[in-house]
Parts: sequence; structure tokens; C-alpha cells
Amino acid sequence: MFTGIVEAVADVVEVVVSEAGARIVVRHPVTDEMSIGDSLAVNGTCLTVVDQNDGVAAFDVVNESLTRTSLGSLVSGSRVNLERAMPATGRFDGHIVQGHVDGTVMVRTVVSEGDGLHVWFDAPGHLMRYVVEKGSVTLDGASLTVAGVDDAGFSVALIPHTMDVTTFGELEVGRVVNLETDVLAKYVERLVDERRRG
Repeated sequence: MFTGIVEAVADVVEVVVSEAGARIVVRHPVTDEMSIGDSLAVNGTCLTVVDQNDGVAAFDVVNESLTRTSLGSLVSGSRVNLERAMPATGRFDGHIVQGHVDGTVMVRTVVSEGDGLHVWFDAPGHLMRYVVEKGSVTLDGASLTVAGVDDAGFSVALIPHTMDVTTFGELEVGRVVNLETDVLAKYVERLVDERRRG
């Protein structure tokens, strides 16, 4: 489990595509504290470390994940958000994040607001049912508060600190990012549906 508090921005050093998926290799000192088999959220996608040495970590990504997330568009030189799994004794600073990406959304508009940004995303209807104003979403691994919703998507407000410590300082219209909606909303929906059917 994760909290959506991005720890580091890493550089992708290699992407090797195969029939089974891809091996993605990233470089950042935070990976020195990890071991093979550990979980790391890469742009919000929970991946398993399969190789690690001197600040470089490798992950095998299956085709299902490449299709459902934006990881399939990564190339050498791409920058990604990283978060290690939360330890049982850790602080819960964001919200419950599983690292199970529901789908992708596209940046519609980016508007400066003082030193920050107000960003609207276009999102598919089947995901918007779990997005509510002032609720939580995870975008590329970062826990954010929904600022507004409309018929086509939702918006978030980014403060300068968030832009400095994530890849969001690079956001532009048309960019695709990973979305994980609030898991609690999914459970509530399932329980309500079961009750109606029962």
C-alpha cells in the first residue's frame, strides 16, 4: 500500500520491449534502500523490483499494465514519480493508494494561478463515477484533492511545492497521466449494488 506522497523523481534509463511486456529501468538513489522483491510505485503503478544495483532498479511490466497505464509510452530519458510502499509504522500523509491504476486521463487545460497551476483532465465516464469534488484521486502516483468536476472530467490545483517534487511541473495540454480513483468509493458501490440485488 502507498499514500500518494511522491518521494522522488527518477530518470528512465532503459526500456526493453518484449512479447511478454517490457523491462523498465530507472535511476535514483532511493532505489539503493530497496531489495529485489520490494514494491515501488512508478507513476502510481505498483511494480516489483526484479534487479537493483548502485541506484538503478529494474521492473518487469506485463502487457496488461502497459495497456491500462501510461507506462507503455515511457522511453529512455522520461521522468517518473516514485514512492516506496508504506511501512506498517509509517505516517499516513496522503490517502489509501493501492498502486492499481484504473486508467489514464488527458490534460485538457493548464492555467496559472499565482505560483501554482489549475489543471483540468478529460476522463472516461466509467471512472468519473468515482470522482467527487473535494475527494481524493491519485495522478501519476501523487495524492491530490479534486478541485472541480464537469461532464467530461475533473480538475486539481497544484501548489509550487507539488510541482517541484513531482513531474507535474512539466504538465502540458495533451499529456496522458495515470489515474487511480478512491478505492473506498468502489467498495461502497459494490456493497450498495449487492444490497439492491439481495
